[in-house]
Amino acid sequence: MTNSDPTARPDPWQALHKLLAAMDAEIEQVYVERGIEGVRPRFAYPLIRLAHTGPLTIRELAESLDRSHSAISQTIAAMRKEDLVTSEPGPDARTRRIDLTERGRSLVPFLEAEWRATHATVAELDAEVPYALTTVVEELRRALEHRSMRQRILHHLVEPQG
Repeated sequence: MTNSDPTARPDPWQALHKLLAAMDAEIEQVYVERGIEGVRPRFAYPLIRLAHTGPLTIRELAESLDRSHSAISQTIAAMRKEDLVTSEPGPDARTRRIDLTERGRSLVPFLEAEWRATHATVAELDAEVPYALTTVVEELRRALEHRSMRQRILHHLVEPQG
């Protein structure tokens, strides 16, 4: 009998997920080497944005970063635990206004410098490889505009016979 478990084959996304996780771990190592504990790379974008905009609701922050409300809500919860942001009731009972703590504000200059250095590093990597990741991502986006992921999956989907 052959193995019909589709997860027994290599996951085509696994290498990309591992690469992104390894890159994030190296960015985090830069923070640790600079004496910055408890800060994750995913915190940089919202911290920098809050430094430039002032307090925002979670929804406003999510929209300004083009992230989901759920993702930003989880990130804010993690950042509160590290004393990077405060969360106060907003104009109505359903909203929370997020602002930087002194610790969060003090890290912004370094995070902005790291942000710029990371972008320069990505440009350097793009120049070193035959297929620049930023170009590949843009080409994939265009291909999916032409024919969506959903349409492509449905084309290949073979449903089990009951």
